[in-house]
Amino acid sequence: MPDRPSASGRPPRSYTWHHALARPRRAIFVSSSIGLGHIQRDLAVARELRELVPDLEIHWWAQHPVTAVLEAAGEIIHPKSHLQALESAHWEEEASQHELHAFYAFRRMDEILVANFMLFHEAIQETPYDMWIGDESWEVDYFLHENPELKSAPYVFLTDVIGFLPVDPEGDPREVALCADYNAEMIEQRARYPRLRDLSLYVGEYDELPDAPFGPGLPGIRDWARDWFTPVGYVFPFDPLEYRNPKALRERLDYGWGYPLLFAAVGGTAVGRNLLDRVVDGFALLRETIPAARMVMVTGPRIGPKDLLEVPGLEKRAYAHNLFEHLACADAAIVQGGLSTTMELVATRRPFAYVPLRKHWEQQHHVSHRLRHYGARNRLEYADLTPRRVAEALQELVGTSVTYREVPRDGARRAALQIAALLLGNSTCTRSVQRPTNAAVRTR
Repeated sequence: MPDRPSASGRPPRSYTWHHALARPRRAIFVSSSIGLGHIQRDLAVARELRELVPDLEIHWWAQHPVTAVLEAAGEIIHPKSHLQALESAHWEEEASQHELHAFYAFRRMDEILVANFMLFHEAIQETPYDMWIGDESWEVDYFLHENPELKSAPYVFLTDVIGFLPVDPEGDPREVALCADYNAEMIEQRARYPRLRDLSLYVGEYDELPDAPFGPGLPGIRDWARDWFTPVGYVFPFDPLEYRNPKALRERLDYGWGYPLLFAAVGGTAVGRNLLDRVVDGFALLRETIPAARMVMVTGPRIGPKDLLEVPGLEKRAYAHNLFEHLACADAAIVQGGLSTTMELVATRRPFAYVPLRKHWEQQHHVSHRLRHYGARNRLEYADLTPRRVAEALQELVGTSVTYREVPRDGARRAALQIAALLLGNSTCTRSVQRPTNAAVRTR
């Protein structure tokens, strides 16, 4: 193809055009880079999708540390991904003392979202894709609704959280108003442009959503989700039934047997540093009463293990490949309140306590509700988490029998079936463009 003229005076770029039928079937998969939980489920969906569409080529759009996981898995990372403005760094700058006001932090990252959307738009202009898939791809989703003419391929949106909820409704009326305003805008965008998302997939079941309204005068979250989302169940990167024999797992992973094995983990950002400090001190106290206890602490790629105190019996790692395998060995675990790690512990039926980040609307409301739904109620508050309380909680958990509700295990397959049906034009894909059945959800 001849060079395109350049109005800016810069040298024109050359493009090579390929006949549509000569192109490989390609999808671009946008994976949220806040932590490492999303990429594990996205890889699980991708594996199932490739079984259904063997000739599909997936290009990943992601940031560090997610790109490190993708590289280890041998995946194709879009060459422009590394040019994105880092989201993890922004969230870490907003956090302090196990506190992250996630809603306000989200409001203050507009410049990051705009820059990354513009880069994404450039990428999809240069390479034609048969489909866009976004796991909590907020920048793509929002600015696509603001600029619907930019859509050039079927678009699938996945999320495990629907709606902002205030964390301090009594003390912060501004937060209440702003959360409601953001939610109302989302509702209006979907009602005005239902065609933009060809599929909206909720990673869970409807009753795992909080039974609360989006805000004053707005519809309930569950009711609205029933009209606009297709549930696929929770998505695991493994089959939980294969990880319910702790003794066999410990032998395979060289942990041995005959002593209490504990775990601590805080996800893929540096936000959990303060929690790890308290857990280290608590584990030191626990060793006074249970000298044989050992703990494996997974700090994540953005916290240096050497920055934490040395304690006898404590092993610190920046990263554990397939962390779920290690957690499935645990006699007890204490973790941050992120959804992926806590749900993996529920699925493998291990006793654990979780400590949600203060002022984090998703962990305070959505994750906590889902865990209560499955019978996991060992929630600890960071403000009360002295080293002594950490030691007591771990001691109480060791040897505890759990009574969690069973989690459906076919989420990745259900999601892939929906996506493949859309990609292949299969009529069995229902509700490909979801519209409200209740006219009330169209307005504020």
